[in-house]
Amino acid sequence: MKIAETADDAVGDVKDGDTVMIERWREILPNGVAHMTLNLVEGGLLDDTPVYTVPQGHYFMMGDNRDDSTDSRVLSEVGYIPLANFIGRAEVLFFSVGSGAAAWQFWRWPWTVRWRRLFSAVR
Repeated sequence: MKIAETADDAVGDVKDGDTVMIERWREILPNGVAHMTLNLVEGGLLDDTPVYTVPQGHYFMMGDNRDDSTDSRVLSEVGYIPLANFIGRAEVLFFSVGSGAAAWQFWRWPWTVRWRRLFSAVR
């Protein structure tokens, strides 16, 4: 199922010292709710997916980076999450690094940590 999308404009980001333009899209769900999304990779593997039927007692998890998240769309690696696996509710964002950065590269943290997001409430 293709979700209706409209190109809105582009935003600038810095990757490896170069400024790159990233498309920003308004995604309109079948119920009319709209969300702004960023398209980092044109024609990425997860841009168009089949319709998923989530089994009773399971949940579908969507990563925060649609172009670079291994989430429930990747059935062979994550798939549907059983309710029994939930142990609590996410309330605080503990740590976050920018795109293209790896959290384990602690020597890059002064430049890659998204400081404004640390310890912010999950809404």
